[in-house]
Amino acid sequence: MASSPSQVPVGVDPTRPSIARIYDGFLGGKDHYEVDRAVMRKINEAVPEAVDIARGNRGFLNRACRFLANQTTLGQYLDCGSGLPTAENTHQIVQRANPEATVVYVDNDPVVLAHGRALLEENEFVHMTEADIFDPSKVLDNEVVRRHIDFAEPLVLLHVGTMHHFEGDGAAAVMRRYIDALPSGSYVVFSHFFDPEVPELTEVAKRIENILVHGPMGAGRFRTRAEILEMLSGLELVKPNAVSEPGLAACDEWWPDGPRLAPLSLAAQCIVGAVGRKP
Repeated sequence: MASSPSQVPVGVDPTRPSIARIYDGFLGGKDHYEVDRAVMRKINEAVPEAVDIARGNRGFLNRACRFLANQTTLGQYLDCGSGLPTAENTHQIVQRANPEATVVYVDNDPVVLAHGRALLEENEFVHMTEADIFDPSKVLDNEVVRRHIDFAEPLVLLHVGTMHHFEGDGAAAVMRRYIDALPSGSYVVFSHFFDPEVPELTEVAKRIENILVHGPMGAGRFRTRAEILEMLSGLELVKPNAVSEPGLAACDEWWPDGPRLAPLSLAAQCIVGAVGRKP
C-alpha cells in the first residue's frame, strides 16, 4: 500500500508545510514557519472562516474528553496523531476528573515529539511515543503503548482530525484494525473533514480540499457521511446533543457548552465528530 503524504514526518524542515504546525497556527500557536503560513493564507483566501474548522475540532476534543472522564470509569487513553501541545490537552482534561488517568500520545513528527516530551516529563501518568498512526500495527505493537495501555481492559481511543489526512480508499480498513483491537466497553473519539453533500457546503469543502490535496500538503480529504460512518463500523454512537439521534454531528454541535446565539459558519459545518462505544 502506498504511503499517504501525511505519513512522511516533516519535523523541522522549514521548506515543507506541516499538518501539526498549520493546525497549531490556526489555534493561535507560534510554532510554524513561513511555508506553513503560506498554506494558511491560501486557505484563508479561499474560505475566510476556515479557522472555525480547527477551533470546532479542538472544542469537540475537549468536550468529548470531559464527557468520558466524568461519565465513565475508563482510566486509559490512547491519543493518535496528537499534534503540537496546546492549551487543554487530552491529559489535562481527563486528569481533572482522574489524576491517575493514563494517557499515551502517538505521533511521528519529531517536532511534536520533542515539544510533547518536554511538556510531559514531570507527569508520570502521561507518555509520548513515535509511530505511524496510519499503520495500526505500528501503534498497537509499540513498546510504550503496550507498557502503559492494558488492552485487556476498556480504553479510550482518540483519532481526532487524523484520518482525513489519509489518502486513498483504505481509511475504513485502518480504523477497523484499531476498533477490532479494542476490548468491549471501550470508546472511540473521532472527527473528520466533512462533505455534507449540500451544494453550498460542498463548495466550501472542495475549496479547502483543493488547497490541501493539490498543494504542498498533499492530503486533506473531505469525505461524505457514508464514508465517515464506514470508518466507525461496529461502534454504538452516542447522541451528539439533546435533539439529535445517535450519529455524526458538526463538531460545534456535539454537546455544546451552552445555547448558540449565532449560526454556525459554512466552514464549521464541514467537520464532524462522533463518540462511539464498542459493545
